[in-house]
Amino acid sequence: MVVQVRLFAALREAAGGDSITLELPEGATVAEALEALSGRPPLGRLLTRLPVRMAVNRVYADAYIRLSPDDELALIPPVSGGAAPHVRVTSEPLSAAAVAAAVADSRAGAIVTFGGVPREVGWLEYEAYGEMAQERITAILGECVRRHRLLIAAAEHRIGTVPLGELAVIVAASAAHREEAFAGVGEAIDRIKAEVPIWKREMGGMGWLAG
Repeated sequence: MVVQVRLFAALREAAGGDSITLELPEGATVAEALEALSGRPPLGRLLTRLPVRMAVNRVYADAYIRLSPDDELALIPPVSGGAAPHVRVTSEPLSAAAVAAAVADSRAGAIVTFGGVPREVGWLEYEAYGEMAQERITAILGECVRRHRLLIAAAEHRIGTVPLGELAVIVAASAAHREEAFAGVGEAIDRIKAEVPIWKREMGGMGWLAG
């Protein structure tokens, strides 16, 4: 079946046009349409870090909604004027200064940064469902930006072996006031630990633990 995909703002620029004709199997879902679009760089790269809402025939839709032939699927980037969250899941060492710099904004009265490190063990080993982890962190940060009136949010999570004292996760946010920045970072790290498919194992531990 054929579905028309409408694009706006940064998505339109990345695709080089305001619409795409997408061929999908009968009964495909919105999520499957997004997966098909993810294979079209540079649009696909942008979709991994931009919190996008979906609409089918001008009605907001969840990812599980099934599409019909000739439906119009619209991908709607943030409309608040805020910058897209910076998100990275990587095996490379993390830099708190670099993540803090990613949320710098001339309107900010506060920048709050949280860093999580292994303690009381020689190392922690992290494993992630990388693509889903990055998408889920992006969505969490987008929601925190809206709920706590943040200017910009960012998060990076390390995978692989993380030695004692090195950063395993960093979350940063800028806001006009410190209360908003603290609240946003606090919610973001709590939800990342609870909702994102990342597992850890301690040196000498018996198995993998969520978060």
